[in-house]
Amino acid sequence: MQTNFSIAQLADPHNASSEKILRACVHCGFCTATCPTYVLLGDELDSPRGRIYLIKDMLEQGRAATADVVKHIDRCLSCLACMTTCPSGVHYMHLVDHARAHIDETYKRPFLDRFIRSFFAAVMPYPMRLRVAMLAAVVAKPLAPLFDAIGLKPLGAALRLAPRHTPIPMTPKGVKPAEGERKGRVAILSGCANEALAPNITQATIRVLNRHGIEAIIPEGEGCCGSLVHHMGREDEALARARANVDAWTAEIEGEGLDAILVTISGCGTTVKDYGFMLRTDPAYAEKAAKVSALARDVCEYLAALPLKPGAAPALTVAYHSACSLQHGQRVHNQPKSVLATCGYAVKEIPEAHLCCGSAGTYNILQPEIADRLRARKVANIEKTAPDVIAAGNIGCITQIASGTGIPVVHTVELIDWATGGPVPLVLEARQREASA
Repeated sequence: MQTNFSIAQLADPHNASSEKILRACVHCGFCTATCPTYVLLGDELDSPRGRIYLIKDMLEQGRAATADVVKHIDRCLSCLACMTTCPSGVHYMHLVDHARAHIDETYKRPFLDRFIRSFFAAVMPYPMRLRVAMLAAVVAKPLAPLFDAIGLKPLGAALRLAPRHTPIPMTPKGVKPAEGERKGRVAILSGCANEALAPNITQATIRVLNRHGIEAIIPEGEGCCGSLVHHMGREDEALARARANVDAWTAEIEGEGLDAILVTISGCGTTVKDYGFMLRTDPAYAEKAAKVSALARDVCEYLAALPLKPGAAPALTVAYHSACSLQHGQRVHNQPKSVLATCGYAVKEIPEAHLCCGSAGTYNILQPEIADRLRARKVANIEKTAPDVIAAGNIGCITQIASGTGIPVVHTVELIDWATGGPVPLVLEARQREASA
């Protein structure tokens, strides 16, 4: 694609990076076939190629974002299926992230939109605040239709997605010693929404690691990876969170050392693996961030390299849902399925596995109509496989899919923990109690 940025514009490293991405695009349109919003809506401007044209024009002209541009960029899930499909290697993720930051700087959203986004930015990255909001949501769930009726559909969507019960206590930070001889040492990202909604995922990860001789640490100072605000275009907040995590992990790297930094939330994993790019222009953090990104692994990437010791695995058929951030963002495909199979589970592939479930961070709250259609499509494809349980590697996907089906949905690592000597996953334990009642 031919570009027309001025020399002055290209002096900005963000424009320079986006210009290289734009020039790589050859207009082929392969991306349209795998873009969920284009598949649903059939609008060229709701395809990666259409959005690339909108972003190119906006950045080249140096103009403020318009309402129409914002509408189509907001509809992008950042599922990154287009990057998997693209034969030219267009790095759409960095381009749309730049566009969102430009929108945040130049466009004044309507009041209700600003309020809702600010509310979620002030609550979701903080586990304790999110837990308090969840308690309120349990009481307010019946009000979801009212919020829809008065134009607050995102709040209505948030109420419907909120869990009906308060989760177990959150995971304390600190060192989790290996059982027996220590064979490795890793850090675990506890994160924000993951820890508020499902700390059992982190705790299952710790048990599996410790059982296989791996010491795990959740260092003081780590927390939200920044992806929630990053995808809202709130770059200063996102980079502040990235720096805090880099500081926490660098202290461990330079102390007793780390073999890896494990992430159980694939959306966060994509962001942490991108810290090196996000902080590339910060002289105080560029090198440290690059080291952190190089150590970042999805939990199943790491477990696939361990000699796991499965016991008597439950005879279950598992439909494995590959989160977009894992298959498209991180290009992790086979490891989760191979580890589940090693543990004795019968793993089923899901039709249209490349299409997003509609979760995408806060997308299912901010764009509930499109998200609901994508969830219905995903659930229908999952149910065709007639599984006993659904496994996924992202809390957002787990919450989204569970709200549309009666089949239990658990994190992949919970099934691995169970098969290697851990407890029954909480969701399955609750189902067992209900069945025996």
